[in-house]
Amino acid sequence: MMATHAVTNQVPPLVDYDAAEQPVLLEALHRAGADHALDELHEIGRLAGSAEAIELGDLAEAHPPTLKTHDRYGNRVDEVVYDPSYHRLMTHAVGFGLHAAVWADTRPNPHLTRAAKLSVWGPVDAGHGCPISMTYAVVPALRVAPELAAQYESLLCAKEYDPVLRAPLTKRGLIAGMSMTEKQGGSDVRANTTTATRTSDGTYRITGHKWFTSAPMSDVFLVLAQAPGGLSCFFVPRVLPDGTRNTFALQRLKDKLGNHSNASSEVEYDNTVGWLVGDEGRGVPTIIEMVNLTRLDCTIGTATAMRTGVAAAAHHAAHRSAFGATLADQPLMRNVLADLAIEAEAATTVALWLADLTDRATAGEDGADQLRRISLAVSKYYVCKRGPIHAAEALECLGGNGYVEESRMPRLYREAPLMSVWEGSGNVAALDTLRAMAKQPETLGAFFDEVKRAAGADPHLDAAIVRLEQQFGDFDTIQHRARRIVGDMAQVLQASLLVRYGHPAVADAFTVSRLGGEHGDVFGTLPTGIDTAAIIQRATPKPGN
Repeated sequence: MMATHAVTNQVPPLVDYDAAEQPVLLEALHRAGADHALDELHEIGRLAGSAEAIELGDLAEAHPPTLKTHDRYGNRVDEVVYDPSYHRLMTHAVGFGLHAAVWADTRPNPHLTRAAKLSVWGPVDAGHGCPISMTYAVVPALRVAPELAAQYESLLCAKEYDPVLRAPLTKRGLIAGMSMTEKQGGSDVRANTTTATRTSDGTYRITGHKWFTSAPMSDVFLVLAQAPGGLSCFFVPRVLPDGTRNTFALQRLKDKLGNHSNASSEVEYDNTVGWLVGDEGRGVPTIIEMVNLTRLDCTIGTATAMRTGVAAAAHHAAHRSAFGATLADQPLMRNVLADLAIEAEAATTVALWLADLTDRATAGEDGADQLRRISLAVSKYYVCKRGPIHAAEALECLGGNGYVEESRMPRLYREAPLMSVWEGSGNVAALDTLRAMAKQPETLGAFFDEVKRAAGADPHLDAAIVRLEQQFGDFDTIQHRARRIVGDMAQVLQASLLVRYGHPAVADAFTVSRLGGEHGDVFGTLPTGIDTAAIIQRATPKPGN
């Protein structure tokens, strides 16, 4: 075939660069005195930005897991078969300590450094992050049963990925999951009908159907079921201590919008063996810390996806020309890119702050737990709700190129709604904020004390705090207004953090646009006078680094 013309004006692939070279991440670690984590962060960043890791993510996405219910002889095996790329991704993630290793880490700032590392590695593939996150989150809940924690915690923290199903205590390392949701209840787990009956040896027999159980090849699960004393939490291994398979019948895998490399399943429990974690009737309080930590990872995950979208858009705009100039040099595109970058940087700043607050709460700092309780609910709601619109705009920056799978932007777009749905969709997260204030009124005071630490530094922030305080004058309609109130709380928190700790150009642009009314209802509507150059520079990848 004859050549028609030389191909020009195409953007070089964003590959073989250090994905950790992101000012918002590096500055957060330095601010917290966590420079000891930088070498490992850059090691992860170089791998995450490599052609090797990007291909692993592509392969895991293109070859989703399949369900094998029976072997060739008709025996139930209930196994999920993954592409080899998935296991390699898991090996890297566990080796980096992105799972429960943080609970055995004696260095300073373990939760913050894990959050930064997770944020660098996350764009490679979102799906395998689900079992990584659940394993991270399971340890505090398991500690409610000290005898179980004594046996299993060290294996959950081990930096060894061992995917073969066998008795947990014979393995080099463990992966954990949770199994809560049922089809009749959804987020209302107290409507669960799965039952648990105590036996003479102290274990329980669990019977019921779970509507969503992700990563079903995990070694151990926390499961909610109705015991005689009420809804309770149980430790359920896939393989029992004697090496026999526990009853864990996989009915089907979910055909999902995104998150394709992660197997999400329906599970049937039939006389399944479980061990009680905590007291009967205390299932929700027992498992809530696991939920809180996975909500933290939802916030980190959305912030990560935002930065990934901005990086792709900024990289494209820096190399693509139209109408006589690169896209990045054209005023309206600069407005869009800067606006997307502001959103991503604000989301990342609050996500890392929440991880640092987790370090402080874990260490027993006065007031840190109350502040974390309300700030996590607020941020999980708002940051995750902003993810889909942000992904759509970032995709559009690439034009038609962004709509084709090879750009990986459709994958980003499909992933975007998940973080808002997972661990309580928008209404659940908003109402959880109100619940926190009702059960622990001091949390609201802790929140305002925190945001007022920036008082006097920015007039838009000062005015927004006053307006926010006034919204709590009418409690009769507060549920109806929950989304508005919680969204405003999230913006005020992000603004306060940016004013105190962020880059001045980003902070000024955020407060004038988000709090000062100088913003439209889509991205790319920043007012004039914004230092877009400084903002875009911070968000643009630096291949070759």
